[in-house]
Amino acid sequence: MTKTAMLPARLVILISGNGSNLQAIIDHIESGELNAEISMVISDKKNACGITRAREQSIAAQIVEPETGETREQYDHRLVEIIDDAGCDYIILAGFMRILSDMFVNRYKGYLLNIHPSLLPGYKGLNTHQRVLDAGEKIHGASVHFVTPDLDSGPVIMQAIIDILPHDTPETLADRVLEREHSLYSRVLSMCINSEVKLSNDDIIVDGQKINKPLILESE
Repeated sequence: MTKTAMLPARLVILISGNGSNLQAIIDHIESGELNAEISMVISDKKNACGITRAREQSIAAQIVEPETGETREQYDHRLVEIIDDAGCDYIILAGFMRILSDMFVNRYKGYLLNIHPSLLPGYKGLNTHQRVLDAGEKIHGASVHFVTPDLDSGPVIMQAIIDILPHDTPETLADRVLEREHSLYSRVLSMCINSEVKLSNDDIIVDGQKINKPLILESE
């Protein structure tokens, strides 16, 4: 899981759905903002639109659906074989809805990133937009974190914050958060690729210094 200096970082991107964060990463690579190439896109859903996105842009893509009676670990062992054959420096979870096994997470620790639509550690899990509205929160956002075995609990690298507006619904919040996710994920990826950010034990190290709270993405 190491790369030669100056060569593009190889990414394997795991998706389950539309793949809008995948598309944002593709766009940032094409614009030269990300020194990376996508080795493979993998989906656990055969009808994921993100697979179509990848194939239309000549990116290797594979559907890996769970088999009947297969355990989480057995599925993840199949993923490991495909990922290692593809070759990668970072594994990017971009709307991948399966919970990964401890085996998988520990194998790629420090090189496995996820984006979550809340300001972690608040609102882990699903339905974050409805839950923040129900709780009367004033702000919302997204977080990029290193993945650990505990769901949505890995060290957070950076967050994007938006104000919750009086007229917001779960749908409008989802749209506005997703728009910020596209910049947030690519910014963190760029920092990782450029060795500005790394995981040491369970601490986030930025430019050689441990940080005690997540970085904040500047408003656009």
